[in-house]
Amino acid sequence: MAEQVISPDLGFVKEVLASGGGDLKKCYQCSTCTVVCNVTPDAKPFPRKEMLYAQWGMKDKLISNPDIWLCHQCSDCTAHCPRGAKPGEVLGAVRKMAIKEYATPQSLGAMVADPKKLPILFVIPAVLYLIIIGALGHLSFDKIPRTPEGAISYSKFLPPTATVDTVFVPVALFAAFCFFASVKKYWADLKRTDGAAYMPKKDLMTSLYETIVDIASHRKFTECTVAKGRKTAHMAVFYAFIGLAVTTGLAVVYLYILGRPSPYPMYDPLKIIGNISAVALLGGIIAVISNRFDNKEKAGLGGYYDWFFIGIVFGVGATGFLAQALRLMDVAIAAYPMYYLHLIFVFVLFAYAPFSKMAHMVYRATAMVYARHTGRE
Repeated sequence: MAEQVISPDLGFVKEVLASGGGDLKKCYQCSTCTVVCNVTPDAKPFPRKEMLYAQWGMKDKLISNPDIWLCHQCSDCTAHCPRGAKPGEVLGAVRKMAIKEYATPQSLGAMVADPKKLPILFVIPAVLYLIIIGALGHLSFDKIPRTPEGAISYSKFLPPTATVDTVFVPVALFAAFCFFASVKKYWADLKRTDGAAYMPKKDLMTSLYETIVDIASHRKFTECTVAKGRKTAHMAVFYAFIGLAVTTGLAVVYLYILGRPSPYPMYDPLKIIGNISAVALLGGIIAVISNRFDNKEKAGLGGYYDWFFIGIVFGVGATGFLAQALRLMDVAIAAYPMYYLHLIFVFVLFAYAPFSKMAHMVYRATAMVYARHTGRE
């Protein structure tokens, strides 16, 4: 039998421990985690081997491993671990490190992963919007814009041509480019890790279609036992984002094609879809928070990376809801600052999406497509 030389990366082990996998060394390879996991495939099941890779500092085998993403962090493994090694938390830490590893640019990935850099992430859009608002002459409350009817007008406070065209379009293009470059590197690593064993068994389009169906139904979450409520909460947030994307698309059509600037009446289809989506977003993220606290003894409460994303989503939903409520109540002195905060949260959510936990959606989908493509599932 050929010998295999293992060179442990001790720095990698320390990073796993520091990133949320602090109980990694408690694992003694009993394989209980693999036995109780309902979403692991029969061939090469997880997370036992991933725990071993992490303990031995085998970074190459772990970071490019699709199984760290096929894991949906149901936390069944963490709840049943006899040693309290928390495999679910360990794999969560490894996913965070994988995002940072494949991030383009890596410096921004490292910044988003570092809690000490959090203020900088908010200062960037805060200053950017202050410059735009100041250039428009709206920093003084005696000059705050209103409609001809005297109502609060956010579209005049920060005209859509300034916010959408000048800020959000470049931000969206930047995020899309970063996602593409990162996933391209990850896909190449998936094939490299398999090496000669890489042999497609299903065409990519079929694999992609089946993955989209899986994600749309959140089927895998149904198989979790400890955190069953996660499916409803995650679906609410997922479809809320889709609804808000539709709302944004309608806003673009209204403004640039139909020539109808905001504000719009509450009975307008755009407002109806937007408000339903906003309620779903807030309700879903509150349910996510509630589930984490309800299951903290069994599944753990999560680390900075988890709460950064949860906090941003909650901030987007809460500030958006309050901005509309304050506008309808005509409380201008609070409405405009709230709208300013809302724009900051939206910027943070999307500009840093390729480097935050929001990237899970893209990496997990990529791993699921690859697993089907190669017959892994």
